[in-house]
Amino acid sequence: MSGGIYLIQGDNQLVAMEEKPYDSEALLQELLEQYPNLLGVDQANHHFSSQWLLIKRTGNIPTDDMGVERWSLNHLFLDYQAIPTLVEVQHEGERRPRREIIGQMLDYAANAVAYWPVESILDQFEGNCRRQNRDPEQVFEDFLGENADEEKFWQQVKTNLQAGKIRLVFVADHIPPAMQRVVEFLNKQMDPAEVLAVEIKQYISPENGLKTLVSKIIGQTAEAQQKKASTTRERRQWDKASFLGEYAARYGEDEMALVRELYDWIGSHADDLYIQWGTGDAYGGFAARLTFASPLGELFAVGINGTLQIASELYAATPPFNQEAEWHELRNRLSAIGLALPTNPLERRLPNFQLSTLPDEDALDPVLDMFDWVLSKVKNAASR
Repeated sequence: MSGGIYLIQGDNQLVAMEEKPYDSEALLQELLEQYPNLLGVDQANHHFSSQWLLIKRTGNIPTDDMGVERWSLNHLFLDYQAIPTLVEVQHEGERRPRREIIGQMLDYAANAVAYWPVESILDQFEGNCRRQNRDPEQVFEDFLGENADEEKFWQQVKTNLQAGKIRLVFVADHIPPAMQRVVEFLNKQMDPAEVLAVEIKQYISPENGLKTLVSKIIGQTAEAQQKKASTTRERRQWDKASFLGEYAARYGEDEMALVRELYDWIGSHADDLYIQWGTGDAYGGFAARLTFASPLGELFAVGINGTLQIASELYAATPPFNQEAEWHELRNRLSAIGLALPTNPLERRLPNFQLSTLPDEDALDPVLDMFDWVLSKVKNAASR
């Protein structure tokens, strides 16, 4: 017998449990889908019954900007901090080389960060719920609570992907020492990404068939945790000088001039708009926030990643664009400047475009004219 696992039954009888291998990798995958808390990653601040939101079992990852999908990931989860968690399961009986498993996972991670739009993740989540005859909104509410801001959560998923803040988890019934050393090394070196292994052993009583699952996390060394916590505390808080300076360093003076014009345009509408600065080296930037009460809240945001972005769901909930004719007019106007709104206003999307696609400052004029029109429409509707 191995493991030294015992159960004390109600009659105070001590029952010895024997370690047994899983019959197949599929069984281990099914257990993980049914009981995702077996991942065991510390999420002490999460107070709901499930610590994980399953997006899809056997989810596909695009491998280029045309959305071509090649690889099939065992599981994709999101945690309560909206961190995408990519899970690869291996049964001890499967003898794939360690280098192949690790290399494949790193391929997953690189392509997910580069080519995986949050809209695709949301579609996979909703499709997975429908296949299980479950209401996606109820699943989400069970995960984060009835007062959770769903739009904000999916925005954070996108932010985390763009920042490379993801989690890679290797799951097996046995993690050999050589694999453990690699996982601990990668987790210490990769930042803000996290690399872990989870060993899930199965113990069964030969007397009555009782089953116990024991999970053990590998890779969360004190050194790695301290390093990542230190990095988190040092998130950059942007202001005008630091943002424009960093933007020019990353993308050049010409593109920075476009950003400065957007910034100045917000300032020229001081009665209706104000600047809100964000944090973070990968996605933080500034947003044009409305000074008056409106469901829209934010007209657009400019990120240090070089994008201009809007939130379609907020536009769809804002008068007058909550009317069908006005929504279609808005779609046509936004499409003309490269922002594609969905046909169905209930569909959540975060349209954006790279500012580098604008050849010069003159090309920004139609964009600003369009936002002038939006602001006028929203302001008039709000004053009624």
